Amino acid sequence: MSSLPWHADNGSFLAAGFAEKKSTLLKQVAASERLAAVRPASRLEARPRPEMISTGIPEVDAISGGIPRGCLSEIYGPPSSGKTSLLLATMAAATRSEETCALVDCCDSFDPASASAAGVHFKRLLWVRCGVAPRSRSKIHHSGQTPIPPASGKKVDSEFRLEQVIKAADLILQSGGFGLVALDLAGIADAFVRRIPLASWFRFQRAVEHTKTALLVLSETPCAESCAALVLKLAARNQKSIPISPPETPTHAQLLESMRVEAEIVRVRLERKPAHSLKIDFRTQAVRAG
Repeated sequence: MSSLPWHADNGSFLAAGFAEKKSTLLKQVAASERLAAVRPASRLEARPRPEMISTGIPEVDAISGGIPRGCLSEIYGPPSSGKTSLLLATMAAATRSEETCALVDCCDSFDPASASAAGVHFKRLLWVRCGVAPRSRSKIHHSGQTPIPPASGKKVDSEFRLEQVIKAADLILQSGGFGLVALDLAGIADAFVRRIPLASWFRFQRAVEHTKTALLVLSETPCAESCAALVLKLAARNQKSIPISPPETPTHAQLLESMRVEAEIVRVRLERKPAHSLKIDFRTQAVRAG
């Protein structure tokens, strides 16, 4: 049996044959009917920017454009970082535009007097107040001898409040008709907020998708993760207080007059653009009620 002698030209011949077979295979795959609707990434159209709801604060609207409809947005920061001020300004701007809003208040911390001073129209606001868990008495062991003490009150209350938030949010989002739905989780410890299943955030995000509803979550730590299309981080700067000395208050008491708030865009998935981080400062003025 004879064979062709091996030399350098044989290697180039095999390489050319492999390239020809590869080209033929790719043409056959491209001609398949199943791939007719598949387009390369270079030909994909940019995702249209969703309609936005104003936050009522021009500085925040300048960097974020507002709160997107049909998306889940998240605002987080430590206590006294301006989250409530931004929430009241957003609800005031929405109700002025004749939007119907819903607020699920996890810790029952919403102050109607401050909201009224901020310009919120209560006729267009649904306020859901989450209560504390009923105190359970000490249980008796099945042997009838050793009493079992009740669970920690703070733990029971936090878990019960978060359960109410999830149920209320499900009912509100499924009913529809709201322009803005806000879930205020501020005041709940991070350990409990992080226990909210990621499936719940995905369910909320899918519930508002392709609707006119803007879902806004406020917390002290980020919790919605990849489900949030817009994430804002707030931090207080340059707080200014004035001393007060009425007869019934201590001499060291002070009244918060104003503070500057730093807002930073941590994540934005509204358009197909490179990730970026922007920071701005805005000022909030304290309104003394009562």
